[in-house]
Amino acid sequence: MKVLVIDNDQEIVKDISFCLQVRYPNVNVIVADKGQRGIELVEEELPELVLVNSSLPDMSTLDLVRDIREFSDVALLVITDELNPLERAKELEMGADEYIMKPFNPIEFLAKIRALLRRIDGNGFQNQEIVNIGNELSVDFAKREVFLSGKRLNLTPIEYNLLATLVKNEGRVLTHSFLLGKVWGLEDDTDFSYIKKYIYRLRSKLNYLGDMSKVILTERGVGYRFMRPTR
Repeated sequence: MKVLVIDNDQEIVKDISFCLQVRYPNVNVIVADKGQRGIELVEEELPELVLVNSSLPDMSTLDLVRDIREFSDVALLVITDELNPLERAKELEMGADEYIMKPFNPIEFLAKIRALLRRIDGNGFQNQEIVNIGNELSVDFAKREVFLSGKRLNLTPIEYNLLATLVKNEGRVLTHSFLLGKVWGLEDDTDFSYIKKYIYRLRSKLNYLGDMSKVILTERGVGYRFMRPTR
């Protein structure tokens, strides 16, 4: 596996390389200390994964992500110290797949990497007609049906569309704006109360683990993500 790290902080590069090499012994880590050089290496080296530091000397993260997305759909994770949810949401809307806050926990970091790689390897949920989640939950995309412990779950069309969108993008943060556009068809609405209400309904109906917050996660100020149960 080839990973491009775009970062001018040598300590962070060292930590990233160590984590990746522990989990993926054959990983080939390529480093660029400036954004423009990173863009060139995406074209030249064709990495499977790009990790970007949010603080680069020559360009903003938003510009970097935008420029990469003009020619590549490579899996892209932003490593950020930006506490402003609006900035994180902008990066995701621009095309970043994931983000993680500095200083990051190695276990969380590798979990997010695995989720990204699972999607690009085709082992995620996007193209499957029926998805079994844990031992209790099953989603049939072809028939638009959801089963809980073998019994058909009664969901409204909006509830189903919201759940299906989350499940198909398992592990990925979906911003409020993305969900409003995808599920409700609202492109410019900034009233996120629609989503909060329906997320609450879904968690109540899918509370098969006793704590649905561990399956539908809230990314405060940004959006939501679906994570499969680990039990």
